[in-house]
Amino acid sequence: MRFFIVDAFTDRAFAGNSAGVVLLDEPADAAWMQAVAAEMKHAETAFVVTDTEGPKSLRWFTPAVEVALCGHATLAVTHVLGGAQTYTTKSGELRATAENGWVELDFPSDPPQPTDDDLSEILPGVEIEYTGRGVENLFAVVKDAETVRTLEPDLGKLKHTWTGRLLVTAEDNDYVSRFFAPGVGIDEDPVTGSAHCLLSPYWSAKLQKDELTGEQASERGGIVRTRQDGDRVHLAGQAVTVLSGELHV
Repeated sequence: MRFFIVDAFTDRAFAGNSAGVVLLDEPADAAWMQAVAAEMKHAETAFVVTDTEGPKSLRWFTPAVEVALCGHATLAVTHVLGGAQTYTTKSGELRATAENGWVELDFPSDPPQPTDDDLSEILPGVEIEYTGRGVENLFAVVKDAETVRTLEPDLGKLKHTWTGRLLVTAEDNDYVSRFFAPGVGIDEDPVTGSAHCLLSPYWSAKLQKDELTGEQASERGGIVRTRQDGDRVHLAGQAVTVLSGELHV
């Protein structure tokens, strides 16, 4: 089995978000895929069944659990396979295209719904302007970009809330964000494609613009271009393959 390590949402190696990509001839056992993902130790490892003429089965695993949707690992898979691809996933059918050095993903929109979640103990001393929830993520808007960049959330308290995932954002030409997910074994994700399924509809409505550029301000950092299209979000990013090899187990 061929495997790759790809840095996604970046045009240079050792930046963006790294993902494992494993190419399968046939569906694999979930426990085996989880063990491989734990061995890889990337935020997500994607497993795609390539021996098919129709849509390809695609699944994603963190080192700890399987997830229903992952943007950067889908971008990584499409970067490896090239061309136009259709995937069957736990989040439905997804389409992606690799062209001219960019990968565009067609994902479901996940506009955050307002809630009264109290995040004061998770983000102590932070002025929160809006709280909401997406399908799996808590969502918080804070007053400015500097607050996002300097956040030090209480990850222990976050881990035990709902799904243990929090997306924090502020306006910043167009917007900046960070994503924390100790509930699935990731203290901070470097660049999170699926998070922009919440960010795009929120900021597109707020800024009255369908096309935006978002910065995820983690240590590695990354850029995601978004285009809001009704109940779909088109995410675009670049990627770099840094390693390839074979699995022997």
